[in-house]
Amino acid sequence: MSAIAGVWRCDGAAAAAEEGGLLMDALQAYPADETGVWQDGPVFLGCRAQWITPESRGEKMPLFDERSQLAVAADAIVDNREELFERLGVERDRRERMTDAELILAAYLRWGEESPRYLIGDYAFAVWDLRRRRLFAARDLLGSRTLYYRCDRGRFAFCTAMRPLLALPGAQPGVNESWLAEFLAIPVILDAVDVRATVYRGIEQLPPAHCLTVADGRPALRQYDSLAEPKRKLRLRSNEEYEEAFRDVFRAAVEAKLRTFRQVGVSLSGGLDSGAVAAFAAEPLRRAGKTLQAYSYVPPADFADWTPKSMAADESGYIRETAAHIGRLSEHYLAFPDRDPLAEVDDLIGLMEAPYKFFENSVWIKGILERASAGGVGVLLTGARGNYTVSWGSAADEYARLLRRLRWVRLFRELKRYGSRTGVGRRRMLRFVAKTAFPRLAGRLASSAGALAPQLIAPELARRTNVFERLRRRDVGLAGIPFDELAARAEQFEQLYVSNHQGTSVTKFSLRYAVWERDPTSDPRVVRFCLSLPLEQYVQDGMDRSLVRRSTAGCLPDSIRLNQRVRGVQGADWLHRMLPRWRELTDELHRLCRDPAVAHFLNVDQIRRSLAKIGPAPEPQSAFDPDARLLMQGLIVGRFLRQLSWRTGR
Repeated sequence: MSAIAGVWRCDGAAAAAEEGGLLMDALQAYPADETGVWQDGPVFLGCRAQWITPESRGEKMPLFDERSQLAVAADAIVDNREELFERLGVERDRRERMTDAELILAAYLRWGEESPRYLIGDYAFAVWDLRRRRLFAARDLLGSRTLYYRCDRGRFAFCTAMRPLLALPGAQPGVNESWLAEFLAIPVILDAVDVRATVYRGIEQLPPAHCLTVADGRPALRQYDSLAEPKRKLRLRSNEEYEEAFRDVFRAAVEAKLRTFRQVGVSLSGGLDSGAVAAFAAEPLRRAGKTLQAYSYVPPADFADWTPKSMAADESGYIRETAAHIGRLSEHYLAFPDRDPLAEVDDLIGLMEAPYKFFENSVWIKGILERASAGGVGVLLTGARGNYTVSWGSAADEYARLLRRLRWVRLFRELKRYGSRTGVGRRRMLRFVAKTAFPRLAGRLASSAGALAPQLIAPELARRTNVFERLRRRDVGLAGIPFDELAARAEQFEQLYVSNHQGTSVTKFSLRYAVWERDPTSDPRVVRFCLSLPLEQYVQDGMDRSLVRRSTAGCLPDSIRLNQRVRGVQGADWLHRMLPRWRELTDELHRLCRDPAVAHFLNVDQIRRSLAKIGPAPEPQSAFDPDARLLMQGLIVGRFLRQLSWRTGR
């Protein structure tokens, strides 16, 4: 894992070494095991490497191959090494010590600009072709690593992070109004749908599943692959065959992501996704003489769970059942009682290089990575996208499909079995299914209710950027767009902004803590397998998320595997943590509302209305109130804007 950077003076000027030095100086904030640079005339490449995999120890990057006259800077962990060794004919005595950067270079020598199609893993890399005077760069299929660039003044520069690019001569770190408008208008955790834009004018990013070529001083981008749903479904003879096939694919994905000479951790909740990841990881780690380190967040002891019985803010009981069943885990239950989201704001704005939305979970996301880093963990497994792959399968959506097709017999049989598993009555479920099946009325109701939802974006900014029209056809949580589970799953993988958003936060955190979060549930092999399955594999016999429940029999305790009555809920305690500092937050918001620079972007009238509604002493159960969330989000964006104005002197 590396923070990579490069600059090419395309106009023939000789300032690349100086500008490369500025890039590397700005990367000094991130820890590294090795720092390396390579230069040839107007081209400069640099790396700050964090050694994670066994082969990377002692690795020198950037790598230059004398024979081919190619130089590569890579931030990568390649998962399909054995497949590539065979395809490329790599000698067996060389395979064990061959680094991922060397493997990427070998793939580029064989397949050229088509090479990203053959690579599975998390990567961003750049190759400089000395003979052809040509730069090629690529980002992995799911955008797990970032690559930013700017092209101006006869110069093309790229970097894993944005701050070094802002340090270059001539950089003017102004706000990209279009990006910020999307960030403010989208009510869900997503930041923006424009996958090339960033919060800064003049800095763009290479989207997931894209590569770029610079040959004439301007970058030419293209998408090299996709994860679109296959037209033909996989047809096997029995449930047992589907389950066996799933286990084979999922096991391979999990084991590929254990490749580190350091400790391996897992971010473990009480649910199916992270539980399945932990279960499939524990045994191969035991054979390797390692113990899986399980990090789990629990609310502070003084938090009173106000969520309904169908939800659990404290999942520690379920986590302990999972850990006891799997065995061979070292458990870490972390409450962080003295931390709150407000105290994290300045640090996270700096870390993310932008405003962010995950404030409800910021305490434990950051805290777990700190503990994992201190514990010598190099890879932290997650199940972040399992809801759309391994554990996908909404009963309501499948039953709505049956209703639309008038499959009455199967529908009523399913509803009866679902009711016995969940305790939800058939009539109640049928009413909900009918609304899902015929969403016109539900859509009108949502639009009517959504008209009252508070908007953080300044009305003039919304008009100036035409943001709501641009988002109108996107499934980003705006009122008036009925939710569809099938469309939502397609959105996860066909629309690149979801991957882009997730890869951004993973990269930023890994740079600071030298812990690489790796998600087997979003491995391209797993994604493609899950998208290829017929829908009935996901909901059957009254069981939602049926495939993973059936496939983990024996791996997970039945109390977890078959639990359809209670689901964990994250972030329910953020407002509880904030109560001692609520006055501080409201005072700052009042000051922000008087700042003309902030009012240019934020709806200060709405902030004042939300302050009046929530009041000086909110109840903890207002944690998911849209007005309470708007206040915290407004403070984060306001601080970012003020910090930016201080840096630019505006």
